[in-house]
Amino acid sequence: MKTLGISAGATLFVCNLVSFSQSNVPCGQTLDASLRPGAMLTIDSRPAGIEIVGTDQEAIHVSCTADDTDDARHIHLRFSGTPTHARLAITSTYHESGGLQLRVEVPRKMNLGIQMPAGEVKVDEIVGDKDIELYAGKITISLAHEWDYRNINASVDIGEVRADGTDKGGFFRVIRKENADGEYHLYAHVITGQIDLLDKNSRAAAANSQ
Repeated sequence: MKTLGISAGATLFVCNLVSFSQSNVPCGQTLDASLRPGAMLTIDSRPAGIEIVGTDQEAIHVSCTADDTDDARHIHLRFSGTPTHARLAITSTYHESGGLQLRVEVPRKMNLGIQMPAGEVKVDEIVGDKDIELYAGKITISLAHEWDYRNINASVDIGEVRADGTDKGGFFRVIRKENADGEYHLYAHVITGQIDLLDKNSRAAAANSQ
């Protein structure tokens, strides 16, 4: 009986692992799964507008909309991995899917790796390492408190980079910062487009100007 109990427990564990390791839903439905604070989340998406927001939940919650409901049926959100190393892929069977917008809610402490050919990525209130790359578009990363990065490397081949009162525009522009007391690493690169890094002071200045 003890052997049967262990076997049943192992089977239940494997079933739970499998159910977590692969979630696949069409755009228009929400995707929910467990995700631990401090986990590594990789996002690989077709062109879209993606907003990633930190919450107090130990889970990922993804909502998706598209301009055309027929297009939405052909866009899929696929989540795989484990609670500590996960991947979110946004794919489409159509070559074109207009007006794709995603909101991704994750724990506030989260390490992010994002790759997308074109679009806009907004990251708000996420504490952790970040590695974000776009071919064309805009990256905005903001925190309401002070930055806690050991090093920052933000660059564009053609476009503009803005951070902490520094504004560089033109060809092959880069802003690098180092802080021995910092904890995390930030790498952001856009081939053609714009990068905005908004710290506590930048957010306050933007709010006062409105």
